[in-house]
Amino acid sequence: MAEQDRTWGTLDGEYEPSPSEWVRHQVETYEATDGQEANTLADTGIPIVVFTARGRSSGKLRKWALMRVEHDGQYALVASKGGADEHPAWYRNLKADPTLQVQDGARPWITEVREVEGEDYDQWWERAVEVFPTYARYAEETDRRIPVLVTLD
Repeated sequence: MAEQDRTWGTLDGEYEPSPSEWVRHQVETYEATDGQEANTLADTGIPIVVFTARGRSSGKLRKWALMRVEHDGQYALVASKGGADEHPAWYRNLKADPTLQVQDGARPWITEVREVEGEDYDQWWERAVEVFPTYARYAEETDRRIPVLVTLD
């Protein structure tokens, strides 16, 4: 989707900061600086994107950062949770309500996500591992297939 066709704006609702201090700090710094600071994963230099979705139980807005895996204006969200045996909470939230706010730089927009399967999954997984090779190790550390969701634009 072309940038001019995006639905610019933010999701409405009460924000519930992450219980994880480093996640909370990164998201808040990223947003306060329009993505000029806190825009990489720790010391890796790998760019991140900040995502916002509605909590499936609380209805509150939840924010987190993931690796920037982008192709032709679409973004992948890799539900790796560091190779844990359970899906991250944000994955379950998006399965309940696929509406998502994306912020890659200064201006957030609203879209939806879909989970990819088959050939789409293979292509997006390859792109994700190219950006962040550690995803491959995470996949080896868990018995679950790590889901990949992709923005609709």
